[in-house]
Amino acid sequence: MTRIIFISADGERRQEVDAPAGSILLDVAQAAGQPLEGTCEGQMACSTCHVIVDAADFPQLSRASEDEEDMLDLAASATRTSRLSCQIVLPEGLKSLTVRIPSESYNMQGM
Repeated sequence: MTRIIFISADGERRQEVDAPAGSILLDVAQAAGQPLEGTCEGQMACSTCHVIVDAADFPQLSRASEDEEDMLDLAASATRTSRLSCQIVLPEGLKSLTVRIPSESYNMQGM
């Protein structure tokens, strides 16, 4: 099990949930009531599931694909440790993962 720690956009609220290896972070976040739309249902056609991964946890995840990187270039408030949560599959052995919900998102499908 991986302990997922969600930090709200304002940094004030913190929620912790456990998820098994192989889980998709977007599914875990939505089940926990986090405000991530995932409008394109994991097809990398929007950036409404954008999260900012804690810098200490970032290297523990697989690298983003070129398609994901291209979509992140269009994401609101993207940082060096931004990822699309629909593309993060929790790896075996990951003890914890801290992610911050960005303050804004763009729905690329609606543009």
